[in-house]
Amino acid sequence: MGIEEYGGGQTGRTDVLVVTTNDVPGHRVDRVIGEVFGLTVRSRHLGSQIGAGLKSLVGGELRGLTKTLVETRNQALERLVEQARARGANAVLMTRFDVSEAADVGTEICAYGTAVVISGA
Repeated sequence: MGIEEYGGGQTGRTDVLVVTTNDVPGHRVDRVIGEVFGLTVRSRHLGSQIGAGLKSLVGGELRGLTKTLVETRNQALERLVEQARARGANAVLMTRFDVSEAADVGTEICAYGTAVVISGA
């Protein structure tokens, strides 16, 4: 697997800027729309669970689980952007991710932040 399979971030349309900072240098916040989030829950794949169990005996990275987590995180980010766009935002500030177990059957990932309208300063 190449590094591109373990990365994330924005791809495709870039009409909504997503940042983890409180502001965007060179821009001003014209309007705060409010909190937006993207949520997804992924069930565990039995094959990857068995592989993870075996790998834990010898140590090392659980590549299958890592790849699944990256895909899930990217899906949550895409949903965050879709919600921000639908509400008229062109940026999301203070983006964060929250990861938790979902009733012992999967992993929940929530991407959240503050949707805003920004313009050049």
